Amino acid sequence: MAKPKKLPSPLTILFFVIILAAMATWLMPAGEYNTLSYSNGSFTITSATGDKTVPCTQKTLDSLKILVKLEKFKSGDIFKPVAIPGTYHSLKRNGQGFTSVVTAPVQGLIDSSDIIFFLLFIGGFIMVFQETGAMEKGVAWLSYKMKGQEAWLIIILTFFFLFCGSAEGMAEEGFAFYPILIPLYLAAGYDLLVPLAVIFAGTSIGNLTSFSNPFATVIASNAAGINWTDGLYERIIVFIITSAVTIWYIVRYAQKVKKNPELSLVRRIDGNVHSAFDNVVHTNGQLVKLSVVDAWLNIQFLATIGIMIYGFVTGWDMGPCTAVFLVSAIIIAIVTRMKEGQFINKFIEGARSLLSVALMVGVARGITIVLNAGHVTGTILFYSAGAVGKMPLVLFIIVLLILYMVFTLVISSSSGMAVLTMPIFGSLAVIVGVPGREIVNAYLFGMGIMGLITPVGLMLPALAVTNVSLKVWMRFVWPLIVMLMVVCAGALVIGVMNR
Repeated sequence: MAKPKKLPSPLTILFFVIILAAMATWLMPAGEYNTLSYSNGSFTITSATGDKTVPCTQKTLDSLKILVKLEKFKSGDIFKPVAIPGTYHSLKRNGQGFTSVVTAPVQGLIDSSDIIFFLLFIGGFIMVFQETGAMEKGVAWLSYKMKGQEAWLIIILTFFFLFCGSAEGMAEEGFAFYPILIPLYLAAGYDLLVPLAVIFAGTSIGNLTSFSNPFATVIASNAAGINWTDGLYERIIVFIITSAVTIWYIVRYAQKVKKNPELSLVRRIDGNVHSAFDNVVHTNGQLVKLSVVDAWLNIQFLATIGIMIYGFVTGWDMGPCTAVFLVSAIIIAIVTRMKEGQFINKFIEGARSLLSVALMVGVARGITIVLNAGHVTGTILFYSAGAVGKMPLVLFIIVLLILYMVFTLVISSSSGMAVLTMPIFGSLAVIVGVPGREIVNAYLFGMGIMGLITPVGLMLPALAVTNVSLKVWMRFVWPLIVMLMVVCAGALVIGVMNR
């Protein structure tokens, strides 16, 4: 039997994409929009000729055709530079060469340092927790309790990730769950693709609707000049439909694999691969008893994740959320009387286990750095806006959905995408008669769908954690993407027709 052919490793793929991004800076015309930023009670316009301070008034915003209330800047709802409609201008080509290509990953690592340390501390915390043996016992206990009802593990947890993604933008936080869910689902008779789909697809598709996500919906709505609750009911309806479709799709695949392991895409394409966290537990048909310490440690594990989620929801930055894992790891060492040397070694070992994932996050950021340095991001937006501006309303909104999917191949930050594109498309929506809420929804839906496969997002790091190949993931996810596109396009068309 021939050995299955594999695609290059995720890091190699990212380096290839950086090279393609550099090539784009030579092939595409350079240009950018002027931007408006707020700081310490004043507005600053940044253009090719330099910075200019302008009055911090609503009149200034109105004159610049930025459909945002002044209070949104003062309250901090808009905290990034906003593109100014009608200010696109050509620039001298700034093609990115060899030096830019090799330094972009390094700069990306520097720019992504907060996320990188967040991931490394998660790895350290998890390894310290695993050293106690409480995780294995807890998974065995839960596996026994759910025997015969394993599908509910998928339904409940997938909905949890969908809800967290839509409510507060959960993304990187999902990496804390792989170490416990991988062995749990493998013990239930599934393959590595199931925990990947539950966590990564769950959070990504949750972000698709983002009914209250402050990092996407609120910022985008403010930048488009509308209240973030405008379009809320449509997003909730789409959340219900896409959640049902996603859960059905994952459960259907999981049950098929459980019934016949030979149908596993992982086994058929990748072969007999293993993840760093696939230490499958066995109950031997008996209930595993948890000691008081074991029960406490498992409760502490869940509480740590809960505190992290609470922190993100209430506005903590990455620093405090990262520190939560360090503090919890220290408490575990104290409770279990772990020796200082053992604690340090295990924490470092855990950080090392997620080092490749952290590197991918930084290298992916390098793609955006190259495109921004070549001044082609603004060009893509300018020509896209010009192309859709003269289309019939229904075609306009569908093409806009597709454009946001394309934009997500370049920009993975939801807030960055919002402040760059919303002022432009928000103003265009007023001219063509499309409700602002549908512009925001097209942005959310497009980013959410393409978030499942964009190399500049968290797809490749998630594949690395589970050791599932890109080929397997693409084979699994493309039918789901088609279904999501149909649902989202239908919702947008209905929204435009009922303006």
